[in-house]
Amino acid sequence: MRLTFLGTGTSQGVPTIGCRCEVCHSTDPRDSRLRTSAMVEVGDVRIVIDAGPDFRYQMLRTGVRHIDAILLTHEHKDHTGGIDDVRAFNFVDFPVIHRVDIYATARTAACVRKDFDYAFAENKYRGVPEIALHEFDPSKTFDVKGVQVVPIRGQHSDRFEVTGYRLGRLAYLTDFKQIEESEIEKLQGVEVLVVNALRWRDHISHFTVEEALALIARVKPRRAYLTHMSHDIGLHADSASRLPKGVELAYDTLTIEIED
Repeated sequence: MRLTFLGTGTSQGVPTIGCRCEVCHSTDPRDSRLRTSAMVEVGDVRIVIDAGPDFRYQMLRTGVRHIDAILLTHEHKDHTGGIDDVRAFNFVDFPVIHRVDIYATARTAACVRKDFDYAFAENKYRGVPEIALHEFDPSKTFDVKGVQVVPIRGQHSDRFEVTGYRLGRLAYLTDFKQIEESEIEKLQGVEVLVVNALRWRDHISHFTVEEALALIARVKPRRAYLTHMSHDIGLHADSASRLPKGVELAYDTLTIEIED
Protein backbone atom coordinates (compact mmCIF):
# COMPACT_ATOMS: atom_id res chain seq x y z
CA MET A 1 0.00 0.00 0.00
CA ARG A 2 1.20 3.48 -0.88
CA LEU A 3 -0.01 6.76 0.64
CA THR A 4 0.64 10.08 -1.08
CA PHE A 5 -0.15 13.35 0.65
CA LEU A 6 -1.70 15.47 -2.10
CA GLY A 7 -2.24 18.41 0.23
CA THR A 8 -1.63 19.04 3.92
CA GLY A 9 -3.01 22.53 4.46
CA THR A 10 -6.09 23.94 6.09
CA SER A 11 -9.05 25.52 4.29
CA GLN A 12 -7.11 28.63 3.25
CA GLY A 13 -3.98 26.75 2.29
CA VAL A 14 -0.45 27.94 2.99
CA PRO A 15 0.63 30.57 2.08
CA THR A 16 -2.54 32.39 3.05
CA ILE A 17 -3.69 35.26 0.85
CA GLY A 18 -2.33 38.59 2.08
CA CYS A 19 -0.35 37.14 4.97
CA ARG A 20 3.15 38.41 5.67
CA CYS A 21 4.23 35.89 8.29
CA GLU A 22 7.49 33.98 7.98
CA VAL A 23 5.71 30.73 7.15
CA CYS A 24 3.77 32.25 4.25
CA HIS A 25 7.04 33.68 2.89
CA SER A 26 9.16 30.62 3.55
CA THR A 27 11.35 29.27 0.74
CA ASP A 28 11.14 25.73 2.18
CA PRO A 29 8.76 23.86 -0.16
CA ARG A 30 7.43 21.88 2.83
CA ASP A 31 5.85 25.11 4.09
CA SER A 32 3.65 25.42 0.97
CA ARG A 33 0.48 23.45 1.65
CA LEU A 34 -2.43 22.84 -0.69
CA ARG A 35 -5.83 21.95 0.77
CA THR A 36 -5.82 18.59 2.55
CA SER A 37 -6.22 15.48 0.42
CA ALA A 38 -4.52 12.11 0.01
CA MET A 39 -4.23 9.24 -2.44
CA VAL A 40 -4.08 5.60 -1.39
CA GLU A 41 -2.93 2.90 -3.81
CA VAL A 42 -3.62 -0.73 -2.98
CA GLY A 43 -2.38 -2.93 -5.79
CA ASP A 44 -4.12 -1.64 -8.91
CA VAL A 45 -6.81 0.24 -6.96
CA ARG A 46 -6.34 4.00 -6.58
CA ILE A 47 -8.49 5.83 -4.04
CA VAL A 48 -8.44 9.58 -3.36
CA ILE A 49 -9.59 10.97 -0.01
CA ASP A 50 -11.30 14.35 -0.54
CA ALA A 51 -11.33 16.52 -3.65
CA GLY A 52 -10.97 20.14 -2.62
CA PRO A 53 -10.33 23.28 -4.69
CA ASP A 54 -6.75 22.18 -5.44
CA PHE A 55 -7.81 18.76 -6.79
CA ARG A 56 -6.95 19.57 -10.42
CA TYR A 57 -3.40 20.68 -9.66
CA GLN A 58 -2.87 17.85 -7.18
CA MET A 59 -3.81 15.30 -9.82
CA LEU A 60 -1.60 16.95 -12.44
CA ARG A 61 1.28 16.83 -10.00
CA THR A 62 0.89 13.07 -9.50
CA GLY A 63 0.71 12.36 -13.23
CA VAL A 64 -2.01 9.72 -12.79
CA ARG A 65 -4.56 9.12 -15.58
CA HIS A 66 -7.05 7.02 -13.64
CA ILE A 67 -8.66 6.94 -10.21
CA ASP A 68 -11.13 4.34 -8.98
CA ALA A 69 -12.92 6.23 -6.25
CA ILE A 70 -13.08 9.29 -4.02
CA LEU A 71 -13.90 9.04 -0.31
CA LEU A 72 -15.31 12.26 1.14
CA THR A 73 -14.73 13.06 4.80
CA HIS A 74 -17.38 15.80 5.03
CA GLU A 75 -19.14 18.48 3.04
CA HIS A 76 -16.93 21.55 3.52
CA LYS A 77 -15.68 23.15 0.32
CA ASP A 78 -12.01 22.64 1.07
CA HIS A 79 -12.81 18.92 0.80
CA THR A 80 -15.40 18.85 -2.01
CA GLY A 81 -14.84 21.97 -4.11
CA GLY A 82 -12.86 20.22 -6.85
CA ILE A 83 -15.31 17.44 -7.67
CA ASP A 84 -16.14 18.97 -11.06
CA ASP A 85 -12.60 18.16 -12.19
CA VAL A 86 -13.28 14.43 -12.18
CA ARG A 87 -14.37 15.16 -15.77
CA ALA A 88 -10.77 14.83 -16.84
CA PHE A 89 -10.71 11.23 -15.64
CA ASN A 90 -14.12 10.56 -17.21
CA PHE A 91 -12.99 11.47 -20.70
CA VAL A 92 -9.26 10.76 -20.72
CA ASP A 93 -9.88 7.76 -23.02
CA PHE A 94 -12.86 9.19 -24.91
CA PRO A 95 -15.05 7.79 -26.44
CA VAL A 96 -14.71 5.35 -23.52
CA ILE A 97 -16.16 7.07 -20.45
CA HIS A 98 -14.78 6.21 -17.01
CA ARG A 99 -17.34 7.04 -14.35
CA VAL A 100 -15.83 7.91 -10.96
CA ASP A 101 -17.32 6.40 -7.80
CA ILE A 102 -17.71 8.84 -4.91
CA TYR A 103 -18.53 7.61 -1.40
CA ALA A 104 -20.09 9.86 1.23
CA THR A 105 -22.43 9.89 4.19
CA ALA A 106 -26.03 10.92 3.51
CA ARG A 107 -25.43 14.50 4.68
CA THR A 108 -22.33 14.96 2.57
CA ALA A 109 -23.96 13.29 -0.44
CA ALA A 110 -26.89 15.70 -0.21
CA CYS A 111 -24.48 18.64 -0.39
CA VAL A 112 -22.71 17.13 -3.40
CA ARG A 113 -26.04 16.74 -5.22
CA LYS A 114 -26.94 20.36 -4.42
CA ASP A 115 -23.60 21.91 -5.31
CA PHE A 116 -23.10 19.85 -8.48
CA ASP A 117 -26.74 19.44 -9.47
CA TYR A 118 -25.88 19.58 -13.19
CA ALA A 119 -24.01 16.27 -12.81
CA PHE A 120 -27.21 14.57 -11.62
CA ALA A 121 -29.72 16.20 -13.99
CA GLU A 122 -32.08 13.98 -15.96
CA ASN A 123 -31.04 15.61 -19.23
CA LYS A 124 -27.35 16.29 -18.73
CA TYR A 125 -25.38 18.36 -21.18
CA ARG A 126 -22.28 16.87 -22.74
CA GLY A 127 -19.11 17.07 -20.68
CA VAL A 128 -20.54 17.21 -17.17
CA PRO A 129 -18.86 15.05 -14.52
CA GLU A 130 -19.82 11.39 -14.73
CA ILE A 131 -20.25 10.45 -11.08
CA ALA A 132 -21.65 7.41 -9.32
CA LEU A 133 -22.49 8.73 -5.86
CA HIS A 134 -22.74 6.08 -3.14
CA GLU A 135 -24.13 6.81 0.31
CA PHE A 136 -22.79 4.68 3.14
CA ASP A 137 -23.71 4.09 6.74
CA PRO A 138 -20.69 5.31 8.79
CA SER A 139 -21.29 2.53 11.31
CA LYS A 140 -20.67 -0.15 8.70
CA THR A 141 -17.64 -1.33 6.73
CA PHE A 142 -17.91 -1.18 2.94
CA ASP A 143 -15.92 -2.34 -0.07
CA VAL A 144 -14.28 -0.32 -2.85
CA LYS A 145 -13.11 -2.60 -5.66
CA GLY A 146 -11.97 -5.25 -3.21
CA VAL A 147 -10.48 -2.82 -0.68
CA GLN A 148 -12.20 -2.91 2.70
CA VAL A 149 -12.98 0.57 4.04
CA VAL A 150 -13.80 1.09 7.72
CA PRO A 151 -15.43 4.47 8.46
CA ILE A 152 -14.25 6.25 11.62
CA ARG A 153 -16.84 8.66 12.96
CA GLY A 154 -15.97 11.93 14.66
CA GLN A 155 -17.15 15.44 15.37
CA HIS A 156 -15.72 18.40 13.48
CA SER A 157 -17.64 20.65 15.87
CA ASP A 158 -20.99 20.58 17.64
CA ARG A 159 -22.63 21.27 14.26
CA PHE A 160 -20.68 19.05 11.89
CA GLU A 161 -19.84 15.37 11.73
CA VAL A 162 -16.76 14.07 9.95
CA THR A 163 -15.68 10.65 8.73
CA GLY A 164 -12.18 9.26 8.78
CA TYR A 165 -11.19 6.01 7.11
CA ARG A 166 -9.21 2.90 7.90
CA LEU A 167 -7.86 0.93 4.96
CA GLY A 168 -5.88 -2.05 6.13
CA ARG A 169 -3.07 -0.86 8.38
CA LEU A 170 -3.59 2.81 7.48
CA ALA A 171 -6.01 5.17 9.22
CA TYR A 172 -6.64 8.68 7.93
CA LEU A 173 -8.43 11.30 10.03
CA THR A 174 -8.85 14.95 9.13
CA ASP A 175 -10.92 17.80 10.57
CA PHE A 176 -11.56 15.93 13.82
CA LYS A 177 -12.18 17.74 17.09
CA GLN A 178 -13.80 14.89 19.05
CA ILE A 179 -13.75 11.11 18.74
CA GLU A 180 -15.62 8.56 20.83
CA GLU A 181 -13.95 5.65 22.58
CA SER A 182 -15.75 3.14 20.35
CA GLU A 183 -14.19 4.76 17.28
CA ILE A 184 -10.71 4.81 18.81
CA GLU A 185 -11.06 1.04 19.21
CA LYS A 186 -11.37 0.74 15.42
CA LEU A 187 -7.92 2.31 15.08
CA GLN A 188 -6.10 -0.28 17.16
CA GLY A 189 -3.41 -2.18 15.25
CA VAL A 190 -2.77 0.39 12.52
CA GLU A 191 0.79 0.82 11.36
CA VAL A 192 0.29 4.38 10.15
CA LEU A 193 -2.07 6.97 11.62
CA VAL A 194 -2.67 10.28 9.86
CA VAL A 195 -4.44 12.88 11.97
CA ASN A 196 -5.20 16.59 11.69
CA ALA A 197 -3.36 19.13 13.82
CA LEU A 198 -4.28 22.68 12.86
CA ARG A 199 -1.90 24.56 15.15
CA TRP A 200 -0.38 24.55 18.62
CA ARG A 201 -2.97 26.72 20.37
CA ASP A 202 -6.63 25.81 20.86
CA HIS A 203 -9.24 25.86 18.09
CA ILE A 204 -12.99 25.37 18.22
CA SER A 205 -13.28 22.73 15.48
CA HIS A 206 -9.88 21.12 14.84
CA PHE A 207 -7.43 19.12 16.90
CA THR A 208 -4.44 21.04 18.15
CA VAL A 209 -1.01 19.42 18.01
CA GLU A 210 -1.38 18.44 21.68
CA GLU A 211 -4.79 16.84 21.05
CA ALA A 212 -3.49 14.97 18.01
CA LEU A 213 -0.51 13.69 20.00
CA ALA A 214 -2.85 12.51 22.76
CA LEU A 215 -4.81 10.42 20.25
CA ILE A 216 -1.59 9.05 18.75
CA ALA A 217 -0.45 8.02 22.22
CA ARG A 218 -3.73 6.13 22.69
CA VAL A 219 -3.56 4.32 19.35
CA LYS A 220 0.20 3.63 19.40
CA PRO A 221 0.85 3.31 15.64
CA ARG A 222 4.37 2.60 14.44
CA ARG A 223 4.32 5.89 12.55
CA ALA A 224 2.09 8.95 12.70
CA TYR A 225 1.76 11.98 10.45
CA LEU A 226 0.09 15.32 11.12
CA THR A 227 -1.94 17.01 8.37
CA HIS A 228 -4.48 19.81 7.79
CA MET A 229 -2.12 22.45 9.16
CA SER A 230 -2.39 26.22 9.02
CA HIS A 231 0.45 28.73 8.87
CA ASP A 232 0.10 28.95 12.66
CA ILE A 233 1.81 25.56 12.92
CA GLY A 234 5.07 27.43 12.37
CA LEU A 235 7.96 26.69 10.04
CA HIS A 236 8.11 23.02 9.11
CA ALA A 237 11.73 22.64 10.17
CA ASP A 238 11.13 24.23 13.58
CA SER A 239 7.85 22.49 14.40
CA ALA A 240 9.04 19.07 13.25
CA SER A 241 11.86 19.23 15.79
CA ARG A 242 9.33 19.61 18.63
CA LEU A 243 7.51 16.37 17.91
CA PRO A 244 8.12 13.04 19.69
CA LYS A 245 9.84 10.13 17.98
CA GLY A 246 7.64 8.40 15.44
CA VAL A 247 5.51 11.49 14.72
CA GLU A 248 6.18 13.69 11.70
CA LEU A 249 4.66 16.68 9.99
CA ALA A 250 3.36 15.55 6.62
CA TYR A 251 4.04 17.76 3.63
CA ASP A 252 2.66 17.95 0.12
CA THR A 253 3.88 15.18 -2.24
CA LEU A 254 5.25 13.06 0.63
CA THR A 255 4.83 9.39 -0.29
CA ILE A 256 5.12 6.51 2.15
CA GLU A 257 4.87 2.74 1.82
CA ILE A 258 2.76 0.74 4.26
CA GLU A 259 2.95 -3.01 4.76
CA ASP A 260 -0.27 -4.82 3.86
